[in-house]
Amino acid sequence: MSDILEELSAARRADAAERERAVPFDEMMRRAALAPAPRDFAAALRRGDGRPHIIAELKRASPSEGMIREVFRPAELAAELAASGASALSVLCEPHRFLGGEEYLAEARAASGLPVLYKDFVTTRYQVAAARAAGADAVLLIAAVLDDGALADLLGFARGLSLAALVETHDAQEIARAAALGAEVIGVNCRNLRDFSTDVTLIERLVGEIPPRCVRVAESGMHSAEAVRRAKDAGADAFLVGTALMRAASPGGRLRRFLGDGLK
Repeated sequence: MSDILEELSAARRADAAERERAVPFDEMMRRAALAPAPRDFAAALRRGDGRPHIIAELKRASPSEGMIREVFRPAELAAELAASGASALSVLCEPHRFLGGEEYLAEARAASGLPVLYKDFVTTRYQVAAARAAGADAVLLIAAVLDDGALADLLGFARGLSLAALVETHDAQEIARAAALGAEVIGVNCRNLRDFSTDVTLIERLVGEIPPRCVRVAESGMHSAEAVRRAKDAGADAFLVGTALMRAASPGGRLRRFLGDGLK
């Protein structure tokens, strides 16, 4: 099976290079400086308000699920999820396989008071600057496609733009790398992004490896309140929930059930 992670990362690097020919790096940095002031993503996931901190993800489709939500109105979804108790939002911006876009992030952020994660396959400074220019408050960095030098560089560059970074990991070695390089928010993804298979026990086995100083995020596989509860018991501080919300007729109602089902 082809390596989907490498394929998507390479495609997005090519997209960024093409975009940079039209909008040079210095111009993108100028736009980033003019973007609305960042909201504190990490603080939103640490807030001691006695409820689980759910990052509600807005996505139309994925390589593993196909079309997830045919009628996709980011502003309406963001407002509904914010009103229903989400602590932060995540917006898929990858256009080829997830059918996302930066315009969706801008719409979602404008419609809610929540910090928003720019979720894409980010491997260059230009992409980080574009995320900030689009209004992102945090950016996803996937440890599996970034060596130590690249990860350290992008963490520092994001910090210089006042962007938080959620460093996504899939094993104990990647967690140790992220922690050693100073990541403040580290996630464990139970979906193997090389073939999109899932192992929901991975989160329970690995979340405890993340240093307590970091915000610990459980990503993928959070399809039920029970899954969230198990991740919480394993030590997760926050939970990224996407497909379960986007497939629901009422995403806000589904989120309220997650939050109200004995998880406090």
